[in-house]
Amino acid sequence: MKKAFPWLTLSILILAMLVSGCFPREPRPTTNQAATYAAQTVEARLTEMALQTLIAQLTVTPAIPSPFPTATPGPQEATATPAPPTTAPTALPTLVPPTPTATPIPCNWAKFVKDVTVPDGAQFRPGEAFTKTWRLQNIGSCTWTAEYALVFASGNAMDGPASQKLGTTVRPGETVDISVNLKAPTKPGDYTGNWKLRSADGVIFGLGRDASQPFWVKIKVREPSQVAFDLAANYCAAEWRTSAGVLTCPSSGIDTTNGSITINNAPKLEGGRQEDEPALITVPSAGDGGFISGKFPTFKVAKGDRFKAIIGCLDGASNCNVMFQLNYVADGGAEQNLGSWTQTYDGKWESLDVDLSSLDGKSVQFILKVLNNGNSQDDLAFWLAPRVVR
Repeated sequence: MKKAFPWLTLSILILAMLVSGCFPREPRPTTNQAATYAAQTVEARLTEMALQTLIAQLTVTPAIPSPFPTATPGPQEATATPAPPTTAPTALPTLVPPTPTATPIPCNWAKFVKDVTVPDGAQFRPGEAFTKTWRLQNIGSCTWTAEYALVFASGNAMDGPASQKLGTTVRPGETVDISVNLKAPTKPGDYTGNWKLRSADGVIFGLGRDASQPFWVKIKVREPSQVAFDLAANYCAAEWRTSAGVLTCPSSGIDTTNGSITINNAPKLEGGRQEDEPALITVPSAGDGGFISGKFPTFKVAKGDRFKAIIGCLDGASNCNVMFQLNYVADGGAEQNLGSWTQTYDGKWESLDVDLSSLDGKSVQFILKVLNNGNSQDDLAFWLAPRVVR
């Protein structure tokens, strides 16, 4: 019997060679190659670990404390208590609104109330004298003493003074009438004079938000109108009477007991102003209710007629205190009044300009009347250039 072992051994060897040919092996690295592979493996591992650490740092969201305290939930809100911040919030500054500061009231400050006499645009003939009166209110915090003054500021002075003391005290909130005697320029035109006030220590002030604006007098100077009726030239054509009876015209002189009527062609007005036009000097009778009145002949009034005159007290009549009245009788009716004006010896006089339009077409008797306001001492009252113009 033959043995099978050699053939079996040969078959196994052939099979092993075939398997080795189908699956070739990588060549075994040398010693240097093995070291290089090991170093590269370590470096790659370290790089991978560093990258994982960086990713972890970037993806972790740090806890940021809220700067505002957590509000306490209301009864209808979630009751879970939030975790307190790990870092104490920074306190925000408290915003406190500024305390308003009161605006101080200026010491010297005036407010215009009204024109007592000579409204803006009043007409005068060239050289005509008149008195401008403003009513002002002290709206400052300081009292205006008697040493305060009215001062000319700019424009046309109209023959007025550079300054004139108030001569009275005006407390904050009070009003005062301030007058100045002026004279219309000699040439026709429109004129404005600006005035202010001056304190006792020399501060100039006036009106407006900053107390720097002036108050003014604005007039129109026109050529003399036609004189339709000159009462001064016809004064003795009037019937003059007082409480003592009918007077002879002209009177023999000034009579402060029974009253008198005279004419002065160059009168000196209170304050020493010399005039060159005629003035009727009307002195009322003495005693309670003393008066003097002159009733002129009939005159027919036309549309646009105006009565003009300047009234006041004669210079030196320091106790003068009277009431002037312009009355009339129209078409034989009852006596009626067109205007009344009180005058005292205060260095001021008043310019009258009365519109007669309501008497258009009527036959009128004008009556100039002066009342003694209680007594007739020094009541030397004048009507300067009384006339009707058209």
